[in-house]
Amino acid sequence: MSVSAAASELTPPDIVRCAYLDLVVTDLAASREFYVDTLGLVVTEEDDEAIYLRSFEEFIHHNLVLRKGPVAAAAAFAFRVRTPEDVDRAEQWFAARGCRAERRKDGFVKGIGDAVRVTDPLGFPYEFFYEVEHVERLAWSYDLHTPGALVRLDHFNQVTPDVPKGRAYLEELGFRVTEDIKDEEGTTYAAWLRRKSTVHDTALTGGDGPRLHHIAFATHEKHNILAICDKLGALRKSDVIERGPGRHGVSNAFYLYIRDPDGHRVEIYTQDYYTGDPDNPVVTWDVHDNQRRDWWGNPVVPSWYTEASPVLDLDGNPQPVRERTDTSEMAVTVGADGFSYTRKDDVAEGFKLGNSL
Repeated sequence: MSVSAAASELTPPDIVRCAYLDLVVTDLAASREFYVDTLGLVVTEEDDEAIYLRSFEEFIHHNLVLRKGPVAAAAAFAFRVRTPEDVDRAEQWFAARGCRAERRKDGFVKGIGDAVRVTDPLGFPYEFFYEVEHVERLAWSYDLHTPGALVRLDHFNQVTPDVPKGRAYLEELGFRVTEDIKDEEGTTYAAWLRRKSTVHDTALTGGDGPRLHHIAFATHEKHNILAICDKLGALRKSDVIERGPGRHGVSNAFYLYIRDPDGHRVEIYTQDYYTGDPDNPVVTWDVHDNQRRDWWGNPVVPSWYTEASPVLDLDGNPQPVRERTDTSEMAVTVGADGFSYTRKDDVAEGFKLGNSL
């Protein structure tokens, strides 16, 4: 991305954290059953067109908006900024880079005030806001907590064909890289970037994009994730489990991936590590290390690499998807049988079954 001298002198907005996802769903009732009745997210408010949800420790209006629409897609990845002036900085910073920006003093959704939405250099819809309605924080309301209580929004994950371009632009925006996946030829397959002092607020996964790979909510402990698995089994809904439970090598976190009624991917995530020091070292994983995605060496199912949700432009239209031309992670790590896996300087082995039989 070519940046003019004037644009490079602008101060980027001071981003605090990922704050909410504006998600379009096709069946609001089915989505409510999934996110509220099954996963236990808290309803802040709802009507016939949208449901505003938050996690138990949240005090801002929502972490997730489920909005009824004709195409299941992500409408905005929203980030909280530190001051009202940082909304101005966001608008100026992206406009100077030739990105389309739209400002609404009353916000784009309920509970959010002055906000700017942009189409970023990768084609993703980003929102930046400071003004927000406060709601009751339910951290101490243990009578309401479920065994699998979702306590925080942790991160987004975005699919893009050009991870190095996205990494460079997000670093200019003030994000810090914590981990990445590369090979000996220098191909970058994924990168994890943070603003808050965890492993990431968003990640870039190499693939056809722009698309939403997943939104992730945190639990306190890994037993909460196991409780979610048990509940899904008891409800005869185990088919929504795509991957896990397991432990990542990248991030060191315990994880579970599930799919909502529209196929949007949700990660349940816990117990990563602190990254807040200014000299926090970047952890680089070799793409052929089979423990990078799952610390126990279990394979990644092909759908995890290939399927993702569309994202919308600022007019509400699906963004065209560009093909990744760099080598894909799935191509170099999943064998022709669909379930073999690799380790550096080793040959493919065929005994770790995935979703094949």
